[in-house]
Amino acid sequence: MRVSACVIARDDARNIRRCLESLAWADERIVVVDERSRDATESIATELGARVIRHPYRGNLEQKNFALEQARGDWVVALDADESLSPQLAEALRAELGAAGDCEGIEVNRVTYHLGRWIRHGDFHPDWQLRAFRRGRGEWVGANPHGRVRVPGAVRRVTGDCEHRSYADLSDQLARVQEWSRIEAERLQREGRRARLRDLVLRPPARFLRAYLLKAGFLDGVPGFAIAAITAFHVFVKYAKLWELERAPR
Repeated sequence: MRVSACVIARDDARNIRRCLESLAWADERIVVVDERSRDATESIATELGARVIRHPYRGNLEQKNFALEQARGDWVVALDADESLSPQLAEALRAELGAAGDCEGIEVNRVTYHLGRWIRHGDFHPDWQLRAFRRGRGEWVGANPHGRVRVPGAVRRVTGDCEHRSYADLSDQLARVQEWSRIEAERLQREGRRARLRDLVLRPPARFLRAYLLKAGFLDGVPGFAIAAITAFHVFVKYAKLWELERAPR
């Protein structure tokens, strides 16, 4: 059994070393670098022995599926550059791959480090993600900028943390909100969705209450409150941008 690790990256010099070192046990490590990348991501990945491919970015799902096409192993472990396997998870995953039987996919629980602490409540956790699967049986599906891996067969879960360091700080998170909400609003428009007043008035506070109260985000202190508030803002901006697109000159 051979294992291929597939990672996509753009300007991820801050995280790529940690990601690839957590995958050092894989038989091959493939890093697909967005051609727009301008930092040391590519040189760090090359230094660590990964096979680096520069590829034009057409979308998050398209880039990840391109990376899967480069894999040669029996199993694929697919991570983002800002994700890494804790030692406990790496050990559990290797053991599970060695005794997978008829299993076709394995889910791991992702935990995000943000605002000085690991976030273990609210919308951020638990966050089960299918990150290992038999080559040729899994593909990235869904809608940009976020998608999921789909496999046709049985899926298992393993213990341990998939450590996620998505945001450098609040400014970085807000910048992502701006980018992602634009992509999401454009997709909704293509699907024929329209922004209604109740989307702007009701959806943001409902998302805040879900994250902060129903999913116990308050247990993460001030970071939990900030994350719930920004998540609600994300929902508002998405529908506000959809409303704006509806009124833009064609």
